[in-house]
Amino acid sequence: MADKVVVAVAVAVLVVVLSLAKLKSWLCAKPKPKLHLPPGPWTLPVIGSLHHLMSSPLLHRTLRRLSQKHGPLMMLRLGEVPLLVVSSPEAAQEILKTHDTTFADRITSATTSSMTYNPTNMALSPYGERWRQLRKICVMELLSAARVQSFRRTREEEAARLVAKVAASAAVASSMDMSAVFKAFISDTITRECVGSRSQYHDVYVNAFHEAIRHSSGLSVADVFPSSRIMQMLATGPRNGLACRDRMQRILELVLKEKKEAMDRGDQTVQETFVGVLLRLQKEGDAPIELTDGTICSLMFDMLSAGSDTSTSVLTWCMTELIRYPTAMAKVQAEVRETFKGMSRVTEEDIATADISYLKLVIKETLRMHTQLPLLIPRRCRKACQVMGYDIPEGTTVMVNVWAICRNPKYWDDPEEFKPERFENSNLQYKGTNYEYLPFGSGRRMCPGANLGLANVNLALVSLLYHFDWKLCDGLEPKDVDVSEDVGLVTNKKTSLVLCPVTRIAPADV
Repeated sequence: MADKVVVAVAVAVLVVVLSLAKLKSWLCAKPKPKLHLPPGPWTLPVIGSLHHLMSSPLLHRTLRRLSQKHGPLMMLRLGEVPLLVVSSPEAAQEILKTHDTTFADRITSATTSSMTYNPTNMALSPYGERWRQLRKICVMELLSAARVQSFRRTREEEAARLVAKVAASAAVASSMDMSAVFKAFISDTITRECVGSRSQYHDVYVNAFHEAIRHSSGLSVADVFPSSRIMQMLATGPRNGLACRDRMQRILELVLKEKKEAMDRGDQTVQETFVGVLLRLQKEGDAPIELTDGTICSLMFDMLSAGSDTSTSVLTWCMTELIRYPTAMAKVQAEVRETFKGMSRVTEEDIATADISYLKLVIKETLRMHTQLPLLIPRRCRKACQVMGYDIPEGTTVMVNVWAICRNPKYWDDPEEFKPERFENSNLQYKGTNYEYLPFGSGRRMCPGANLGLANVNLALVSLLYHFDWKLCDGLEPKDVDVSEDVGLVTNKKTSLVLCPVTRIAPADV
């Protein structure tokens, strides 16, 4: 009994001592200066601004609605996470140019980190020397103009297969799910550019990748309460993402092993692919950083993932908008058919020397209306700074709503209408220096694969418009075409685009 009293007294004394120490530190602490934060919607305890995001699963649309009320630089709090939303060209220029280095870090959620090498791949690596060297390898060795050009034969072969597939369907007057057709075409093209041939593991990898994307879309409790062990344990997204990543990793390792063996045999089809280049650099030891098998797998993941969903989506939205706007469809088809008149197959060399200016406007306008990464890839504030007179605390997550900027009537006439002609007398380019038009981002973390992505789209689109007329099925009218967006990192079309092709110019046999 006496022992229990002693213990109780000791505990009471300890509590009093700790309380007094905490009180003393609180009284002696210098008051923190009040920050002048950007405006934002009202918050609730614990959840912060989360309740404002419940109106729509499409985050870029919800954030545009909120920014129209609170301004182009808006601060929210998602649980524990401060979030800065940028919704004007002027604010985007401050973040992506003036303070580019300050905001050069990527922010990755618990779910995203689990599926993207935590994150040691180039796309999500923290800003620093390793990232700089990885990007240098990608820009100089994998995505240079010469390297993109070297894949011309691959793109031409895949485009010819695509045209043959559509022609076979047109011969029996059947409808086609063009969303699925584009997905298969881009996936095959990217795979061949990356590893030289279609892989027996291709379908398994693609299924794991898209499952991982589903798990990483949206916010989980682990993402908004990163310091809570309980929330990390309750969240299923990170666990599911890690399981998908492990499946993809096993496949990438198998493919890498096969390509190493093929290169040792002198197989020329592997030599100048992405993997072949990386294996050559690894063997020669000329890379600026050590290229381990793990690093090569992470770069393979970047190449395979970055160009697949985005290019598929661009092709789908191009055809969707053209079928919705028959005048634009007639104009672009007249252009390509007059330009390539008499040809049974269009090649990239033909396109390079041709004047198909309206088709280029169609692609530009599609990228304006359907920016592939509507919020780009979120960034992180590396150190406290001021933007447009507001204090931005270190660690703040930053989203640039390029989708909202590209649909702002202040900068675009009739922004909800598909008007390729708006670019006719415009100098807006893809280079990331026109902040009202940033389909590939801007600054140090700008997408380095724009040239490859556009090359994978151009020939396929030209070929489909040249050889075939396109009709809606089941009596649908252009105004009936569904243009709703699916939830996810990329602005994919929610429903499949089903069209009926009619052969107008017979293609050459494959």
